[in-house]
Amino acid sequence: MRVLVVEDARALAEVVAEGLRDQGMAVDIAYDGLTAAEKIDLNAYDVVVLDRDLPGLHGDTLCQMITSRDERSMVLMLTAAGTADDRVRGLTLGADDYLAKPFHFPELVLRVRALARRQPAARPRTLRAGGLELDPITRTATRNGVQLHLSVKEFAVLEALMRAAPAFLSSEALLEEVWDENADPFTNTVTVTVGRLRRKLGDPPVITTTPGVGYRIAV
Repeated sequence: MRVLVVEDARALAEVVAEGLRDQGMAVDIAYDGLTAAEKIDLNAYDVVVLDRDLPGLHGDTLCQMITSRDERSMVLMLTAAGTADDRVRGLTLGADDYLAKPFHFPELVLRVRALARRQPAARPRTLRAGGLELDPITRTATRNGVQLHLSVKEFAVLEALMRAAPAFLSSEALLEEVWDENADPFTNTVTVTVGRLRRKLGDPPVITTTPGVGYRIAV
C-alpha cells in the first residue's frame, strides 16, 4: 500500500510517516499543497492523509483536485479543525474520512487500511494464492495453515505479490509500492528481500522469477 502524508508540521509528518512505515506501508511526505499536487501527478497513491491548512495550496483545494480524478486516491483529512461543521465541510469537499487532531495512532492506521479496502479496485480483506493466506489487517500470513514469521518488508512484498497474482511485478514496481520515493532505484534490496521471503515460505517454491519481467506467485 502506498500513502502520501501531506502535513506542514514537519515533526508530525515524520512521526505519522514513520509509524505507517512500521506497519509495512510505503509512505511519501509533502510539506505543502503544491508539492503534494506534484507528487500525486507522478505517483499512484492508495490513500492521501491530508491536512487542511496547508501553505502553497490549501488542503480543501487539493482534496477537490484529488477526488475529481478518474483514478483517484482515497482521502483521509487529518486536521485540528474538528467540529461537526468542519467534518461536514471536509466530507462535502469529497474527503472519504475525517480524523481530528489530536488522534490515537492505532485508529489512524485502521482508518487508512479501511480506506484502501474501499477503493474500487481493492480486493477482499483476506488474500489467497498458491496455498498462502494473508490478512493485511491482523498482519498474519500462513502457508498451508502454518504461520509465517515475516519482517515488515517481507510481509509487504508478499502482500503486493498476492494482490497482483497471477500477474508479474517487476523489481521497479515492488520498489515503488513497498518502499518509497527515497529508495535507490539501483539497490538490490528487492532481490535480497525476495530471497529471504522465499526461504521463509519453504518448499516447493511459490514465488517464480522471470528475468527481465519480474516476480509472481505461482497459483
